[in-house]
Amino acid sequence: MLAFACWPVNLFAVSQFPAPSILKTNYGGNGSARLKGAEADTSCRQPTRLSGFAGRLSMGRYTRLAAFVCLSTALPAFSELLQHPFQLPNTDKKYDYIVIGAGAGGAVVASRLSEIPTSNVLLIEAGPSDEGNMGIAVPFMDVNLAPNTPLDWNHTTAKQAGLNNRTIAYSRGKVLGGSTSINFMCYNRGPKDDWNRYAKVTGDAGWSWDNMQGYMKKVEWLTFPTDGHDMNNEIDRSIHGLAGPLSLTVTSHSLNIDDKIVQASHELPEFPYNVDQNSGEMLGIGYTQSTVLKGERASSSTAYLNPVFKRTNLDVLVNAQVTKLYKTGTKDNLPLFLGVEYATPDKEIHKVEAQKEVIVSAGAVGSPQLLLLSGIGPKDELKAVNITAIVDSPGVGKNLQDHPLLSNTFVVNSTGAQTIDDIRRNQTLQYELLQQWQANRTGTFAIGNPNLLGWGRVPDNSSIFTPDDDPSSGPHSPHFEFLIFDGFVSFFEQPPADGHYMTILTALISPVARGDVTLKSSDPFDHPLIDPGVLNSDKDVKVMREAVKAARRFASASAWKGYITGEYGDFSQAKTDAQIEAYARKNTGVVYHPTGSVSMGSKNGMCAPLNPDLTVKGTKGLRVVDLSSLPYIPEAHPQGPVYIIAERAADLIKAANA
Repeated sequence: MLAFACWPVNLFAVSQFPAPSILKTNYGGNGSARLKGAEADTSCRQPTRLSGFAGRLSMGRYTRLAAFVCLSTALPAFSELLQHPFQLPNTDKKYDYIVIGAGAGGAVVASRLSEIPTSNVLLIEAGPSDEGNMGIAVPFMDVNLAPNTPLDWNHTTAKQAGLNNRTIAYSRGKVLGGSTSINFMCYNRGPKDDWNRYAKVTGDAGWSWDNMQGYMKKVEWLTFPTDGHDMNNEIDRSIHGLAGPLSLTVTSHSLNIDDKIVQASHELPEFPYNVDQNSGEMLGIGYTQSTVLKGERASSSTAYLNPVFKRTNLDVLVNAQVTKLYKTGTKDNLPLFLGVEYATPDKEIHKVEAQKEVIVSAGAVGSPQLLLLSGIGPKDELKAVNITAIVDSPGVGKNLQDHPLLSNTFVVNSTGAQTIDDIRRNQTLQYELLQQWQANRTGTFAIGNPNLLGWGRVPDNSSIFTPDDDPSSGPHSPHFEFLIFDGFVSFFEQPPADGHYMTILTALISPVARGDVTLKSSDPFDHPLIDPGVLNSDKDVKVMREAVKAARRFASASAWKGYITGEYGDFSQAKTDAQIEAYARKNTGVVYHPTGSVSMGSKNGMCAPLNPDLTVKGTKGLRVVDLSSLPYIPEAHPQGPVYIIAERAADLIKAANA
């Protein structure tokens, strides 16, 4: 998750330290102090408001830390989240737009559509509020937010043939802000070639890199890190937006490995230093840009919703799971889908209808599931679960993609430095670091992801691909990624009781394999069947093998002399190509970046479920705006592309209904 969208493993358990009990409480965050229509506090660009946690603690091993967190000051709130349908203003209010899901797609669309004073907008979120949840606010605590928490949909994949028939806990955010409230906050736009490929596949030049520049900058608010250091060699300010809703910044706390990473990049031509990976040219090593504001997480909720809650034409209903879309009529001989059924936590069903459009932004698992439940999908698959097909759309739920992720751990001599291995083993240090964050939002707890990321390609002379079957979007786009942590990170191995480590996670960024999302039954409360097809392609396994080799070459730079002293665990035993491939199948997970399951294509194409303007083919009044809509997974951490897509989608919706 890094996003990253979020990790496939609870790093508190295996790489950092056991989760303080306070961070396992207050997932609900009711926001009861919010007053609808009240005046916004200051500029509306405040960090997440933290309310008190007294009386909501799960007493356990970290009670003292929990008690300290209880001292958090409740800051002013200015708006109300609706907790139940009876709180909706009145039965006579007509909503022009209903948006389903408050992640990076839905929150942006709802916020932008509510800029029209005469348009009423209802945003429906299945999960609770994010307000007052310190686990969400503190960047370092992101590792404890998923999987298997009340903020997570808690899906599990089907057995993955490419992973020796293992299943994977499959995290998706179920909270206001969606996965932007639980991810690792890494922000990428993606390479130029990604966007140009979207334009080519859809036949819509509006999706090209050049034509999307305005939307990229419209999202961004470039901010200084909390330590106030000079960012000139870490980011190119000239290419970024300065007045958007979403804060982007670089790390506010240097780690002992940062200088070594940069030095290695200058030493090895294969891994050049890249001052800004959001320039469209991603290859190389560079500083991570994160969605952090003044040391706290910035999400679609804090950036796009908090500033506009005072609008009387925007209602936000939480704890309401949409279960079905229904046909309300016919327009131009096509079914008109303006009806929305949703359920409260007690499974009581309610209905609401839009006047103009319904926008589905439930993510690459939730959006295809909802369309299928509504009779939009492959007719034979729908018939098998006793659903009558209203629109036979064979591509719904297909084309699912994700980024496989593998931990590769080195033994290091970190004498004189503080690493996450030290933090994991030292409760006193944990308190001190949390206290520092509480005081001024600096230190290790202000970090939510690696300070630097690396992006690479398999060698040009590799036999894995020919020029015609290279799955990447272009010759200057990455096949794989490095995520470098100054400590032990593993999916399956427990952290050693002693010693110090550095982990280079390798992620496969342009996978060949495809999977799908299908229904288990017609019950909307049943989890869907999710098969991302991880490493279900021989080419993907080979690229992961080459990524592991590249990590070893990077670790061989003289910059690491005296620091890296060996390799650890299964990684240390994987030497030959065959051994590395077997090691990858045994130890790979995913980064939780599901994409493509309701993809857009050309207007006249028969396979893609969406038109280039994100409307659902064969219907009227219905669009999908989230990561499911992209035909290819971004060769990047994907929350950035979703924000950007949603900005354009909002303009497309406004224009279509002007």
